[in-house]
Amino acid sequence: MANEKTAPAPDSVQCPVCFKDFTPATINGHLDICLLKGLTDHSPSTADESGPPVKKSRTGTEAVNKSAASSSSMAGAQSPVMFSLFQSNKGKAAVQTERNSLFTSKQSPVSAVNKGVKRLLNEEAEPGPTGTETLTSQQPAPVSNGQSLKTAKHLSPRTLFTTDKPLAEVLRPDTLEEYFGQSKVVGQQTLFRSLLDSQEIPSLILWGPPGCGKTTLAHIIASNSKKKGTARFVTLSATSTSTSEVREVIKQAQNELRLCKRKTILFIDEIHRFNKSQQDTFLPHVECGTVTLIGATTENPSFQVNAALLSRCKVLVLEKLCVEAMGSILNRAVATLGIRIQGQDPANLKDQDQTDGCRQKIYIEQKALDTIAYLCDGDARVGLNSLQLAVQAQMSQTNLLAHNGSPQEVLVTEDHVKEGLQRSHILYDKAGEEHYNCISALHKSMRGSHENASLYWLGRMLEGGEDPLYVARRLVRFASEDVGMADPSALTQTVSAFQACHFIGMPECEVILAQCVVYLARAPKSVAIYKAYDNVKACLRSHKGPLPPVPLHLRNAPTRLMKQLGYSKGYIYNPAFSGPVEQEYLPEELQGINFFTWKPSNP
Repeated sequence: MANEKTAPAPDSVQCPVCFKDFTPATINGHLDICLLKGLTDHSPSTADESGPPVKKSRTGTEAVNKSAASSSSMAGAQSPVMFSLFQSNKGKAAVQTERNSLFTSKQSPVSAVNKGVKRLLNEEAEPGPTGTETLTSQQPAPVSNGQSLKTAKHLSPRTLFTTDKPLAEVLRPDTLEEYFGQSKVVGQQTLFRSLLDSQEIPSLILWGPPGCGKTTLAHIIASNSKKKGTARFVTLSATSTSTSEVREVIKQAQNELRLCKRKTILFIDEIHRFNKSQQDTFLPHVECGTVTLIGATTENPSFQVNAALLSRCKVLVLEKLCVEAMGSILNRAVATLGIRIQGQDPANLKDQDQTDGCRQKIYIEQKALDTIAYLCDGDARVGLNSLQLAVQAQMSQTNLLAHNGSPQEVLVTEDHVKEGLQRSHILYDKAGEEHYNCISALHKSMRGSHENASLYWLGRMLEGGEDPLYVARRLVRFASEDVGMADPSALTQTVSAFQACHFIGMPECEVILAQCVVYLARAPKSVAIYKAYDNVKACLRSHKGPLPPVPLHLRNAPTRLMKQLGYSKGYIYNPAFSGPVEQEYLPEELQGINFFTWKPSNP
């Protein structure tokens, strides 16, 4: 075995443990000795001070730090780090197999070290199924909470409010005990809760409005998976991920399942941003269990997710957070940040006062918290970030430390919160699910002659940014579909409203639409025309054989040939008679039918 420190020969191979150069014929025998001794001593077998330059640790694991601290011969420098894949206790045969697969791969991490190329690693060591740590290279970083709740509890409010991360990200919970507002989905007696406790997570589609906790639920799943070492968690966003990156993650998941017998949970945020062909990439791998897919979307998965993929996943519908849930979230936030509620003196803040030296005293009115809970429209992200904005604004305006060193108090009031929020956040998507929900509610409220509900749903649409001409077109349809012959002037009213909206636009035309909506709600209703025409369509579709021809006496005869063929023969011109005229206008097969009372027969 060559121990010279000269430049490696062109055909030499570098040991990944002690970083010395050997010929291909001798590297295998050296690795058997070097690896087995390294497992016993927790250090490279032949490393000395004259070895290669010090390299940065490839893992931030606790085991590596202990190994570096125990190496007294490498004073002032870090010892070379062993690949954690070689730290397994599976025996010599398993080590030999994994080592051969690494050396035969042209793009393996070992080949990168052999060539002297510095690799940029974006990876995280996670507990493996046997209690060891597995190094997963070139994988997307798992879901990160930004700053865990435990870390946040040790920081002062000033530190947290001056961080560059939103408060909603800093205080994101990682346990179900701190996850509020979705008891129907993750309550104690729910199916999903039992599956999560048993680490048997199926492929899921999380569907809900913004800020209801979809991403947070994925974080909780990731946290449980990492603690128990049952699965590897990878997160991607459909807004910035290509199909090639998805295929690379799936390839890594296949290797992880084959080598370490560990599953991979793949979280795709905003999965509706993937088109149908991109979503097809997941189909075979979700089907065979290579990956457990968790997709989050604010759009209706029935329309935005491929039907084949949807059939392989369970859809969890998360509701908009209620005011009580938002209050619990805000109370947890102020307790974590050490903010006092004015008029209350919680006992748990005394210890923090001693830690902070009473240097920071921040108060908030209970009414201010209630205002945030009501105005954030069930969006926890909006609520927490609004709290952060209000406190930051007051902290910047108030000098926390006076010139004499005495502490200054910061008080956040309801007016400060309202100033930051400006107005209620209205959830409305002109091109999505809420668009169709609101127009359906408006139509049914007018049909039920409930004028107050009709005005409310009209306001929801217009204040949410809906096109007023779209609403006007729907009112024109309603005038014939639901009012009909009970008030024929309703059609004139709706057409006039459409023209007026086209002339003046928003916001002036909102009153015109409101007048038209109230008129239609109060008008008598008749669906006779609507049902009769539906019967005509049913008659045409259920007719067997060729459709009956138009009777000859009803046909025009502009030419001599057509007159000779009998066209228009026998037709009675009605205006020529003062009374009613008996004449058939339907084909012979349909004579005597009344489409207002006719019922189509079931096929």
